[in-house]
Amino acid sequence: MRVGVPKEIKNHEYRVGLVPSSVAELVHHGHKVLVECGAGLGAGLPDREYEAAGATILGGPDEIFERAEMIVKVKEPLAEERRRLRPGQVLFTYLHLAPDLAQSEDLMKSGATCIAYETATSPSGALPLLTPMSEVAGRLAPQVGAYCLEKAQGGRGVLLGGVPGVPGAEVVILGGGVSGTHAATIALGMGANVTVIDRSAEVLRRLAVQFGASIRTVFSTRDAIAHLAKEADLLIGAVLVPGAAAPKLISAEMVRSMKSGSVIVDIAIDQGGCSETSRPTTHSEPTYVVDDVVHYCVTNMPGAVARTSTFALNNVTLPFTLALADKGWRQALRDDPHLRDGLNVHDGKIVCKPVADAHQLPYTPVDETLA
Repeated sequence: MRVGVPKEIKNHEYRVGLVPSSVAELVHHGHKVLVECGAGLGAGLPDREYEAAGATILGGPDEIFERAEMIVKVKEPLAEERRRLRPGQVLFTYLHLAPDLAQSEDLMKSGATCIAYETATSPSGALPLLTPMSEVAGRLAPQVGAYCLEKAQGGRGVLLGGVPGVPGAEVVILGGGVSGTHAATIALGMGANVTVIDRSAEVLRRLAVQFGASIRTVFSTRDAIAHLAKEADLLIGAVLVPGAAAPKLISAEMVRSMKSGSVIVDIAIDQGGCSETSRPTTHSEPTYVVDDVVHYCVTNMPGAVARTSTFALNNVTLPFTLALADKGWRQALRDDPHLRDGLNVHDGKIVCKPVADAHQLPYTPVDETLA
């Protein structure tokens, strides 16, 4: 199979779909890998390393999309990239379609087969291709939140960890999953007072065992969220409903009740955000202010640490990429029900029910697609 790796063009997106070692594996399996010139530079991976691994370097995205049978990316294709897709081509990347009707419609029009990292599952029900980026985003959230709390950035002027005689910041984390757990780890390490809210008693028990008395755990209700939002210096949104739009747990009224200069870091923004006041931002302009509350809603947070993120992502995507290339997408999905869960769009049809429900579009079951 001819596998294409274009350079990412989203604002300040420096990750790349394949690292040279992944390219070498594909070449070893008999496939041809086409890499756009400079695609890996943002992650510290020069073209010569790709050539040494057996890749062919091409000059621009048009050649990549025209010649490749499968496109391996990191972020969702932007409008100009979607126009290059064609019927029968396979796209393997993060998509996050539930909050993005325009992208969903364009992918349907393209006729391509679009497989999303974020909805592929594991035997345990986890999301293995989303997990490493959730880990990165979770660990980044207290870091960027601490920066936004600085007075010069519009924040309250609160040091996350405090100092002797002055208490640290109150950090409230919505969601105790992968992102929330990693956010708690870093926030505790920085010396903050940390509260995690979740609707799963099992998750709260796990957090209590993992962190002991270091954190406070609270069962999620609207009243609990409203109360804790008023206390928070930093509120981190880390909720996830696989494939679906994030629930709006933080109302505009709750935001108005927050302290002046407090900060919301909405990790869930890829899926539409968990606050009514959240809207997507970029690394170029990462924040905005609503009711004196600083909002950080960057949709590609892990792109800030591109090298770490790229290698972490490749560690989990490579086996699936090899399966798709070795067997073809149809047989690979027949053989692996967990990779099958990643199929979102095929031949003009939505085959992921949460996406179809989010946009009120017709839904075609995956089994019908593979029959």
